[in-house]
Amino acid sequence: MKVQLGKPASYLVTVMGLVVPWGMTLVIVDAYFVFVRCLPRQPRIIIILIAGDLALSYLSLAAACSTASTTMLLHDADRSYCPAKLCTRYQLSAAMAFLSWFLSMCSCLFNLWLLPSL
Repeated sequence: MKVQLGKPASYLVTVMGLVVPWGMTLVIVDAYFVFVRCLPRQPRIIIILIAGDLALSYLSLAAACSTASTTMLLHDADRSYCPAKLCTRYQLSAAMAFLSWFLSMCSCLFNLWLLPSL
């Protein structure tokens, strides 16, 4: 029997599809500021970073929670619904999504801490 998680898994893929380009954009912006050797002194830039990190951290937390709860529901319901290899993949995906949420929230809090010093 083929197992399809449906909405939680596709929601996780969609959210991570937003988080990865956002992170890559931040890497490029940070590298630019390191090579130019100046920090962004405009509060508008920091506020945009805070808003983006906050929104994506909430989205990744919701995706991680939905994927983890669906995986646990399938795992506890019956072994035939979730083979060991498939359940392990979904559990790993949920764990990586929680890690992404944690790092994004840390970035948001760091930028929020940096904002009053501008």
